[in-house]
Amino acid sequence: MESASQRKKRVTITDVARHAGVSTAAVSKVLRNAYGVSAAMQERVRAAMAELDYRPHAAARGMRGRTYTIGVLLDNIRNTFFADILDGIRDQLHDSEYTVMIGAAGFGADAQAKTIRSMVDRQMDGLILIAPGTQRSEVLATAQSTPTVVIGHHDPSDIHDSVLDADGLGAALVVDHLVSLGHRDIALVSAQGTKASQWTRTPEIVLTSGYLEAMERHGLQEHARVCQSAYSDEGGYKAGMSLLTGERRPTAIMTGADVAALGVWRAAHELGLRVPQDVSLVGYNNTANADLATVQLTSVDQAGHTMGSTAAKMLIERVEGHRDRATQTTMTPRLVVRRSTSAPADA
Repeated sequence: MESASQRKKRVTITDVARHAGVSTAAVSKVLRNAYGVSAAMQERVRAAMAELDYRPHAAARGMRGRTYTIGVLLDNIRNTFFADILDGIRDQLHDSEYTVMIGAAGFGADAQAKTIRSMVDRQMDGLILIAPGTQRSEVLATAQSTPTVVIGHHDPSDIHDSVLDADGLGAALVVDHLVSLGHRDIALVSAQGTKASQWTRTPEIVLTSGYLEAMERHGLQEHARVCQSAYSDEGGYKAGMSLLTGERRPTAIMTGADVAALGVWRAAHELGLRVPQDVSLVGYNNTANADLATVQLTSVDQAGHTMGSTAAKMLIERVEGHRDRATQTTMTPRLVVRRSTSAPADA
């Protein structure tokens, strides 16, 4: 085993300054991206850092006012839409000093709140919260002291930034498509959410409202059915079993997430039903799984990569003081039609 004396001594800011032939103050300015540092100085110091394999001590950077870490909260690592968002965040921050830390907290509001507090306690410079289930009051309190971007929720705020999808329009695109194929009995699988969270316009609430309004616009309000279940494979499976074994089986099912749609598909397969011959199926998010050759799931594209990159850009603007007013950015959904939807058998 390597002894303490044999371990490589941690490179310090003083070592970098000596190697670059500059003052420690100059190195500190480069680390802080301070205004007025010349490109030549930046290059000289960063070359020395690379040659010495220097890594700033996060705790020390935090005491100086910045740790160059961004916390991202999500509930379910198996939801591949979050991978699209994370790719966007990563690509936006690729050439920066910032490192992304992911907190996969699960669906529970308390667990999410605990994760958010942990990120704040570790002095992360900013937070990106993907459709948080924790109480809105706690998010607002956190955003008062830590720059925060909320992805998904439509609730307006002058404290945190927001990136969202026009989910009502997305639902209408799906209903219009299915009705044009001849469907009338169209069901929706949507996440349940919780009133205790104090969020009044979560993605699932806006999506459900858009679905109900579109069904009513087509005179199909009597056929409208909403089955509430978690956005997961198991949640979709349970919803699919409930809808597809009921007295009035829908000819088409739309879900608020691709991961749930695949769960519905699994239920249909177990019941001996074919997609789309026996039931048409539509997802939401247009993840990579939707375009697999063996899947070909019709889905609503939310531009997840763009949502992530936009959220990261907005957050760094707030962290570095380039903007002090909260803004809200809305993505325009697009329906991508594939082979999981067709005319109903009795059309």
